[in-house]
Amino acid sequence: MLLNTQRWLPLTLLPFLLLPVLAHEHHDTISDEDLNKPIDSILYMHMGLQALVWGVIFPVAGMVFGIVRHRLHVPLQILGFVLTIGGYILGHSHGGRAFPASIHGRTASLLYFPIALQFGLGVYLKLHIHEGTYFRKIAVKAHGIVGASYPILGWVQMLFGALTLGGYCHGGHLGQCLAHYIMGSSFIGYGVLMTLILVVGRGWVPGSSYSPEWWDSWVITLWKFSSIRAVNTFTEHRGAHWSHKDMQHTSLGVLWWAGGILGIWTSRKRQRSVVPAIIVMITGWAMSAHTQATETSTKIHTTFGVTLMSAGLVRLIEVGFGFVFPPSEGEDTLDRTSTIRPFQHLPPFLLVAAGLLFMSATDEELEFIDKVGMDHVTYTLIMFSWAFFIYFYVNVLVYLYTNTGRNAGSEKPSEGYYKLVANGSRHASDEAGRDSLHDGTIFEMSTVVDDDAEEIK
Repeated sequence: MLLNTQRWLPLTLLPFLLLPVLAHEHHDTISDEDLNKPIDSILYMHMGLQALVWGVIFPVAGMVFGIVRHRLHVPLQILGFVLTIGGYILGHSHGGRAFPASIHGRTASLLYFPIALQFGLGVYLKLHIHEGTYFRKIAVKAHGIVGASYPILGWVQMLFGALTLGGYCHGGHLGQCLAHYIMGSSFIGYGVLMTLILVVGRGWVPGSSYSPEWWDSWVITLWKFSSIRAVNTFTEHRGAHWSHKDMQHTSLGVLWWAGGILGIWTSRKRQRSVVPAIIVMITGWAMSAHTQATETSTKIHTTFGVTLMSAGLVRLIEVGFGFVFPPSEGEDTLDRTSTIRPFQHLPPFLLVAAGLLFMSATDEELEFIDKVGMDHVTYTLIMFSWAFFIYFYVNVLVYLYTNTGRNAGSEKPSEGYYKLVANGSRHASDEAGRDSLHDGTIFEMSTVVDDDAEEIK
């Protein structure tokens, strides 16, 4: 059997090796006529097909169904492989509007390396060879990591596609695009992680004895110190003259990593902390007063700031007062805290909305909506509509994780939700548990994530 496998396994990888040959050439110099031609039906098919694969099939089949060992993981994943190859060919076979060489096209070719890697690892694991070996354990982990990266890879590539379609982020606009799209995506990612902590706990996060705010503070400090806000703090200003934007960007960088350090200190030993929420609120206030070159841009930034302030405020209320209400008569204290309250969905949703608003507030995008006669209200409503849809989709993925495959029919749906316990003990009495609820400081999380199986059945 192994000999036969060695013969046909290279054939399964042949489509991935032929893809560069099928690609048509992009040129750096294209006439204005070709740049302004209408989009043909083949390119629309390419966009729709790849959005289906990378937005739905891979996140559901490649990530969620793979984690829960769902029986549809393999067939749907194979379907995704086939469709994305077809989408790649369509993207290089269209007529109509022409596009210069872009990061979207270059990334499309690079994406087939993780696809081929996961496909090859999946075939290897299905053959059940090298059972019990260290190499097989590494293959299982690598297969899962690649599958879990699909939503991020798909998000990035779809953004690149939208920017290429609009002709954005060239020349002097690149720096602004990087700032808006990286930071906006970070806010969305923050909201997604907050949703995961809220619904399924932190089973895959090491050191679960730490509070969520401890992790929040570390993310705030390291992210702002090592990436965009570190750039703002130390290198955002160029030249001898300091504009008001230079000063604001630099001071925001200092705010985030200095406030993050305070958040780490105040949330140690499983203490709840309001510092991350306050940082988000102050950032929202600063952005709401961030004067822009046009009226539309100023109003969009103001809306973004207000949304961010709201996210910080509701997070502060959740941390400070979310669990202080006394339990109803006959209600067990610890069971009560396993229930997600509707109010707790507000912080992650508002972070998603704020992220979309910030991503949509570049000069080129706002110049476009001015050209088509759209006002800031309509534009904001469109962004909030997308925020509702994205947050809905995130919750659908989380639901599929908790209710399908090996997690189907679980009799303990509350596992993984917040559980406050007195003095860190799971066996505290109701009286002590109620005291800890009022203290609102010490808690522990359980998990719904079983230890990963070493083999894929």
